[in-house]
Amino acid sequence: MPLDEREETIRAFFPLVRKIARRIHALVPSVDLGDLIGDGSVGLIRAVDQYNASRGIPLEHYARALISGAMLNGIRRMDPVSERVRRAVRDGEAARYRMAMERGSVPGNAEIEAVQPGFIRASGAAQNGVPLSLDAPLPDDVDVTADWSRDPARIFMNRTRREELRAMIERLPERQRKVMCEHYYGERTLREVGARLNVSPQRASQLHVSAIDRLKRELRAQAS
Repeated sequence: MPLDEREETIRAFFPLVRKIARRIHALVPSVDLGDLIGDGSVGLIRAVDQYNASRGIPLEHYARALISGAMLNGIRRMDPVSERVRRAVRDGEAARYRMAMERGSVPGNAEIEAVQPGFIRASGAAQNGVPLSLDAPLPDDVDVTADWSRDPARIFMNRTRREELRAMIERLPERQRKVMCEHYYGERTLREVGARLNVSPQRASQLHVSAIDRLKRELRAQAS
């Protein structure tokens, strides 16, 4: 491709870079929009230089794939946690979900470690490797004491609460327990949960509300 035509083509497709960058930025707002545009521009240049019209693929489609890929690679480079660690965590959580659905109770980390060696270490590495934003709320299982120290009593209390909640979920009626496992551990919408349980989305929502109400009542009873 002649140099003039190359430059003109790159300029013509640059709005596509901005469009894809804004879309990804909306999904991952912690990533700088300028960085996304910079990575996407590299992908666009690569697409223009490598494009082969004889393959029958429109340049726009080819450029879109390389632009998006370059941006995603840029995001991955910023991640302090390696893909190997994240994959180990995903595999462990998938195993937890399968075991919960098979036996009707949520397994603890020690049980997951037995079937997915290295899960506990990977989970710790993933949690420690993710920086906390001063503007965003802390994760549900993270507490920071007033003096920013690791208070052993508070750590023990939090772990105890999680174990108590897990035990309470196990005591739920079978259908309510399945809805909770599917929705929170399987990360499925209530519509998807209803389809898997052969009930309507409305019924899945009712079961979910009933389970939450039951858990709240038991928590209030324990606190009184």
